[in-house]
Amino acid sequence: MRPSPAVPATYPRDVSTHEVTNQVPPFLGSHFLLDDAVLRESVERWAGPSTVADLAPLGALAGTDEAQEHARLADTHPPVLRTHDSRGNRIDEVEFHPSWHWLMTQSVGAGLTAEPWTAPPGSGAHLRRAAGFLLWSRVEAGHGCPVSMTYAAGSALRHDRTLGDRWLPALASRSYDFGIRPVSQKAGAVAGMGMTEKQGGSDVRSNTTRADAAPGGPLPGETYRLTGHKWFCSAPMSDVFLVLAQAPGGLTCFVVPRALDDGTRNPFALQRLKDKLGNHSNASSEVELDGTWASRLGEEGRGVRTIIDMVGATRLDCVLGSSATMRDAVARAVHHARHRSAFGARLVDQPLMRNVLADLALESEAATLLGLRLAHAVDHGETELARIGVALGKFWVCKRTAPLVAEALECLGGNGYVEENGLARLYREAPLNSIWEGSGNVNALDVIRAVTREPTTLEALTKELHEVRGRSSELDAYVDSALAQPRSLDPASADAAFGARAVVERLALALQAALVVLHSPGPVADAFVASRIGGHRGHTFGSLDVDLAGQAAAVIERVS
Repeated sequence: MRPSPAVPATYPRDVSTHEVTNQVPPFLGSHFLLDDAVLRESVERWAGPSTVADLAPLGALAGTDEAQEHARLADTHPPVLRTHDSRGNRIDEVEFHPSWHWLMTQSVGAGLTAEPWTAPPGSGAHLRRAAGFLLWSRVEAGHGCPVSMTYAAGSALRHDRTLGDRWLPALASRSYDFGIRPVSQKAGAVAGMGMTEKQGGSDVRSNTTRADAAPGGPLPGETYRLTGHKWFCSAPMSDVFLVLAQAPGGLTCFVVPRALDDGTRNPFALQRLKDKLGNHSNASSEVELDGTWASRLGEEGRGVRTIIDMVGATRLDCVLGSSATMRDAVARAVHHARHRSAFGARLVDQPLMRNVLADLALESEAATLLGLRLAHAVDHGETELARIGVALGKFWVCKRTAPLVAEALECLGGNGYVEENGLARLYREAPLNSIWEGSGNVNALDVIRAVTREPTTLEALTKELHEVRGRSSELDAYVDSALAQPRSLDPASADAAFGARAVVERLALALQAALVVLHSPGPVADAFVASRIGGHRGHTFGSLDVDLAGQAAAVIERVS
């Protein structure tokens, strides 16, 4: 028996879906530079109005639907590993979505890679690049990894004339040229690094990758062949890598290209891609080195000392990248609050929501100021301040990002937990910079090591903090207390290590407060000192004391 045909449902003609009201418009159209008061003011202060004009097109592009859609697509379609071609040949390539290449093209084209290392000292090139990296990282963070490593590689390669002449021009190029080919055949190049191994992680001195001298190899300088496994190698389609391996003289730094000059591929087997919590657009891999050709960079046994410049530069980018994540999260929360109403008023006018938004905005402003001040220090050769300031910022700013993003997400309620509103991606991204390039403990201990073994770093920090001497008795007392702690430390004592985080937290807050007092408007500075230094707040964001309610409007107004 044949079934009866389906009877279509019928509805009265006057029934229609309800009108959509009180929904927030898309987060588009903002100028990520000109509408960001603290970023714009910092660039004007430390690099001049011409640099603001130079970066303005990138800031305008960042807020467009085109850029935001490419970010969504790159995150939604993660890279795919292709170990072999259709005929069974080993190729070890990673395939990326076209949006990844679009994002990389914009970053490289804006000079966000190694260009500052080719500029004259004191030219402001590092500050310009830092500001551009911060604003563009708001678009999508994953592709910032190879951009950051390419910038950082320049800091190490510039110390070797032969290898620097070979690689720096390509790493500083504004042409994005994807694909595995000899550097002589490329308009631009991207760099990565391989330090960590399965058994060691941050303890790179326990690396077991072996480096055997092989004089007369196909590369410039002292050549070796590497054998070993790297546990976490991001951006494996980069053109060149800085790698640590054990040479006869100890742990040594090497330059490893993916392609040799004759066009053959250097042995570089991609074993798998990591399935990460966030950072989905970026390929992070495990790599097997088996007779891989490498040029020695620096002396044998001085690998950590050689690569430390690169690590310092990537740690600065962790501060900048986390500041970008903070800024984007706060901007999205304020945007939502300005357009959404509840209980008879816009959210932004609700007293408790104003408390939350103001508190978040204070945290974001201080993070941005710190990151850009450190880039300015790099520009002007303030080596000691950069040395300790980057470690402080890497510990504190990166660690504050995750709770800030969680609170910003809550400002959107259930909408914040939905992928299409942007906060979910930021939430997955938020913990990353606190882990990569040394976790919180590694950086806290690095600060203790610096202040006890390199006293000039503490002197430089003291000088910076004393720039605001006399502006606030509360801040003066806090600075004195914060500086007294490291001066009394015994670096050989277990207590120094046990209490490292508390010491570093106070120093980081003192530095942030000094910068906010020097450079932010009065209401922002007063609220930051009162809440972070004076204790006029609770333990969660949005618990500013009632006596700071008058500053809330001025603080929130600085967030577009």
